[in-house]
Amino acid sequence: MDNNQDNSEKLINPIFSNIGYIQVYTGNGKGKTTASLGLSMRALGRGWKVMLIMFGKGGDDYGELYSFRELSSNIKNNLDIYQFGLDRITWANNLEEKDLKEASKGWDFAKNAINSQNYQLIILDEINIMIDLKLIDIKEVTSVLDSKPQNVEIVLTGRNAHPEVIKRAHLVSEIQPVKHYWDIGLNARKGIEY
Repeated sequence: MDNNQDNSEKLINPIFSNIGYIQVYTGNGKGKTTASLGLSMRALGRGWKVMLIMFGKGGDDYGELYSFRELSSNIKNNLDIYQFGLDRITWANNLEEKDLKEASKGWDFAKNAINSQNYQLIILDEINIMIDLKLIDIKEVTSVLDSKPQNVEIVLTGRNAHPEVIKRAHLVSEIQPVKHYWDIGLNARKGIEY
């Protein structure tokens, strides 16, 4: 039996199916949040309990939020979404004291959700940026990752993933732009970027 067969058997082996891993979607390319949202839809389709925590993204004008509100009730009942951010996207050039408060509040909420074991998948959207901006302490994050319940899958998205997060992850996808229409001056578009 070759190594590929060994790996595929592990993937369908029930011994491995109840283990939650750590995934990271990072890089300067478009698609990190989009990938995590696709994963959430897959998990919901399998009856998983999913929590999406959006860091640094306040307000209501996100296409995914409109879509999630329209899900069937039996799927929607397995999805909880929480936002911790002002009514804008947080960047290094627009930081305020309120951003620190929102990030801290969100992180406290996330820690409780992870430890509650009420969810099989928890997506920490844009947490990598919050760590990079020093709004959330990397030591606290690594402590939670190191002691997370075995059955909870955690996804961390955002640019500039910290090396200590990458070290603990079981899957890391670095999304890099080859070409982007922002280079020709095209702004973010409803339905595509948000």
